[in-house]
Amino acid sequence: MTDPKISMTTTNREVRRRHQVLTVAACGVLLGAVDLLLQRTLPYPWANLANSSAVWALGAFGIGWWLRAGWWRSALAGIVLLVVAVQVYHLTAAVVMDDDVQMLWSPTGIMWSAFGVLAGALFGAAGGLTHDRRPWLRPIAVAMPGAVLLAEAAMLVDRSDNPGRGPNYRTDSLQTAAIEAILGVALILLVARTNRVRLLALTAAIVLAAIGFAGFTVAGFGD
Repeated sequence: MTDPKISMTTTNREVRRRHQVLTVAACGVLLGAVDLLLQRTLPYPWANLANSSAVWALGAFGIGWWLRAGWWRSALAGIVLLVVAVQVYHLTAAVVMDDDVQMLWSPTGIMWSAFGVLAGALFGAAGGLTHDRRPWLRPIAVAMPGAVLLAEAAMLVDRSDNPGRGPNYRTDSLQTAAIEAILGVALILLVARTNRVRLLALTAAIVLAAIGFAGFTVAGFGD
């Protein structure tokens, strides 16, 4: 006979996983829809944050941190979150702004979904690994959200002198960069549990931010 306690535990585990899947998908819907609406309603420089690739990456990190699962489940959750968010973003744009619904399967839409897979896997896994007990790995995972914000802040500073973007672009870019830099450091201090991890994570964030800046540049975000 099957032990009823084991059966109950298995059932509860399956129910919890289904709830987690639904929560991740719901968060993706909210991220995609609310992001577009905030871009249209917030004043600058805050509207830039809604249109920030780094902030979307934070969503994947946050879902991985919340899930408290293995790195691969956290990575999968991050992928689902961002891919759903990309599709809902374009669908919301079609409804609210009368954009072409074909953006959902256009080359641009597919490209952003591909970025969602990459960023979702990387930052979702990092969120999950913040709970890892290995002392060398946890600071790197904790550094990830701060690093991506610092990388994007550096990119905004680098392209703030672009004369073709209008007279207010430099001011908006520098203000957004300052907000992201402050937020990046604050997140590391908040996510880390000890001063040692905070110090190591801040150090790692500088290195990772340099790599992230190079990645943004290669991907064409710096143009």
